[in-house]
Amino acid sequence: LHVSAKDKATGKEQKIKITASSGLSDEEIERMVNEAKQHEEEDKKKMELIEAKNEADTLIYSVEKSLKDFGDKITEEEKKEVEDALNSLKETIKGEDLEKIKSETENLKQKSYKLAEEAYKAGSQGATAGNQGTTTTTSTSSKEKDEKKDESGPIDADYEVVDDDDDKGKK
Repeated sequence: LHVSAKDKATGKEQKIKITASSGLSDEEIERMVNEAKQHEEEDKKKMELIEAKNEADTLIYSVEKSLKDFGDKITEEEKKEVEDALNSLKETIKGEDLEKIKSETENLKQKSYKLAEEAYKAGSQGATAGNQGTTTTTSTSSKEKDEKKDESGPIDADYEVVDDDDDKGKK
């Protein structure tokens, strides 16, 4: 790369040539590109395996948490099925078999649906109960406000303006 700069005020000109300092020849660069192409498929497989393991890990964590929180809401048989699928997936992700990891992950998802269903039911019942309590509180608050208005609100009254100026003038 050639770069030049000229100072217009003084008329002086500077030139510089920039070259790659990596020290790699064209043949070395070409060899590295070819190696990258050769390992591209292998890299994709490794990436897919890592992503599958991460997905399985995330699922394991969430199912364990759900079991701890909502395990008593499902039958013992359903709980055992989920625990068996969970333990099976834990063992499978220690290996490198991508297809087995995917199938075990899917199996655990299927087994944990009942657990998730119970968690959602518990969450929606809690939200409904919370909303009812809020409604009741709001109703009570409205009644209290109405009562306070009666005590401290404006009072209708008939009045007559008395001119104070007349009293001052008579004294």
